[in-house]
Amino acid sequence: MLQIPINVQLSSLPNSPGVYQFYDSSDTILYVGKAKNLKKRVSSYFTKNHEYGKTRVLVKKIVRIKHIVVPTESDALLLENNLIKEYRPRYNVLLKDDKSYPWLCLKKERFPRLFPTRRIIKDGSEYYGPYTSMKTVRTLLDLIKSVYPLRTCNYDLSESKINDGKYKVCLEYHLGNCKGPCEGLQTLGEYERQIDDIREIIKGNFKSSLSYFKTQMKSLAGEMKFEEAQQIKDKIDILENYQVKSTIVNPKISNVDVFSIISDNAFAYVNFLQLSHGSIVRSHTMEIKKKLDEDDGELLQLAIFEIRQRFNSTSRELYLPFKVMVDQGLKVTIPKLGDKKRILELSERNAKFYRQERFNQIKIIDPDRHTNRIMAQMKKDLRLSAEPRHIECFDNSNIQGTNPVAACVVFKDGKPSKKEYRHFNIKTVTGPDDFASMEEVVFRRYRRLLEEGEPLPQLIIIDGGKGQLSSALKSLDILDLRGKIAIVGIAKRLEEIYFPEDPIPLYLDKKSESLKIIQQLRNEAHRFGITFHRNKRSKAAINSELEQIEGVGEKTVRDLLKNFKSAKRIKEASLDNLSQVVGMSKAKKIYESFH
Repeated sequence: MLQIPINVQLSSLPNSPGVYQFYDSSDTILYVGKAKNLKKRVSSYFTKNHEYGKTRVLVKKIVRIKHIVVPTESDALLLENNLIKEYRPRYNVLLKDDKSYPWLCLKKERFPRLFPTRRIIKDGSEYYGPYTSMKTVRTLLDLIKSVYPLRTCNYDLSESKINDGKYKVCLEYHLGNCKGPCEGLQTLGEYERQIDDIREIIKGNFKSSLSYFKTQMKSLAGEMKFEEAQQIKDKIDILENYQVKSTIVNPKISNVDVFSIISDNAFAYVNFLQLSHGSIVRSHTMEIKKKLDEDDGELLQLAIFEIRQRFNSTSRELYLPFKVMVDQGLKVTIPKLGDKKRILELSERNAKFYRQERFNQIKIIDPDRHTNRIMAQMKKDLRLSAEPRHIECFDNSNIQGTNPVAACVVFKDGKPSKKEYRHFNIKTVTGPDDFASMEEVVFRRYRRLLEEGEPLPQLIIIDGGKGQLSSALKSLDILDLRGKIAIVGIAKRLEEIYFPEDPIPLYLDKKSESLKIIQQLRNEAHRFGITFHRNKRSKAAINSELEQIEGVGEKTVRDLLKNFKSAKRIKEASLDNLSQVVGMSKAKKIYESFH
């Protein structure tokens, strides 16, 4: 096949809505996309600087561009969806759930049966669903069967066979679960009136059933048939209790689909709620694996089309978090307040819960994927050029200028690497000067790493605001590391993230995993530094206390610390243990001074 240069292929594209397909040198389809203007959209792939590496790789592989012109954007969306399903191109997003969902089947027959199924047979029967779990189906079936006695047998209840007395009632009849249509004990008209009410209940509308039962209850009570009236009242209570549990918003909100989306660097999660008469009749969350730099608008648009098609939705109104192009004839509402806003927020909570549940599962099943996702998210949140697989955090500790120390903690792949933690005694700074202390320890740390040829971190975090960050930058400048290692400061009060030469701090979402990792680093550095500082103060105090004892000099103190390791152990040591190190005479003086 003659290979036509890309610039020639681009010049021949029309300025019309349509679908484009990218092919590689082996004529394998790489990507399918839609566009309002084919020429502008496809050309942008070859003229823009792409942030994501995958997009750059895709563009390098493209040798042939095929396009299909369609009348409208809606037609482009439909065609794009169908082509993605048919070809499953490598660079298109992956919709991650192809399982078989359960349905409720109302069988096409005299005296229809109602039962759950995962197979749809085109025999004229009515199918309701699909539902997202069999538990939902069974709950609904239990409700219906507790109110309406339906047959469960698979007999052919033709009029002639019933009249000929071909069948006898079974145990279900004697238990009160069936009214015996097989023996003609229940008329077809009465049975079909029940079926009409059941259709409405499945759709979330209880009005018809409640109205019928209330009329029937009053009639029975008027005839003094109080026992039967009580049985009808029990059915009303069952229906009303179920309705109260399922109605979560204004009952006037009916025949509405609600969609929300949350996303991270690798995945998006789209939640779908279907409302009927104020009740949620269906809830489903779809996980979408990103392949290129798709934005939330593109992903939500794709998910709306896919979910509505999958669940056979006929709702004519959509509640969405923002405007996207949908099928013509659909009304789109962007709720701002009231019941509509609350239901959209509920959908967002469902998406977040699903996402968290998936994260928890991945932590256990696939810890590497969990780590990769967090690292990619930190890179994005902190605007880094590389994933921060190796992070180091510094903190200073001193009380009124005494015993100034600093701590450096190290995280690898988002987890503490405690063997690489380091303490620093401040050597060149006199008095409580946090800025100068920070400058010293950062210089000493990275001069040593450079001298020893050890790997440098991708990210340095300074516990403090602009002042401490500026001090650390001075040391990086001296070592010629400025711009080679990313560095930020975190201020304690409002958790502001400061960047070099940027006066405006970054505020990360309080629940974001990136902020949680940074806080964990900061807290670990503080804990590690404070522990070292306390030990140093304790050691200085015991040195002073020991040297004030008559006959105890610097060498004795050194011998004691060498053997007992800490000041606390010297204080707690027995007379015999002390005497083994410094002799009985000095041991008695030391022991008596502490006891």
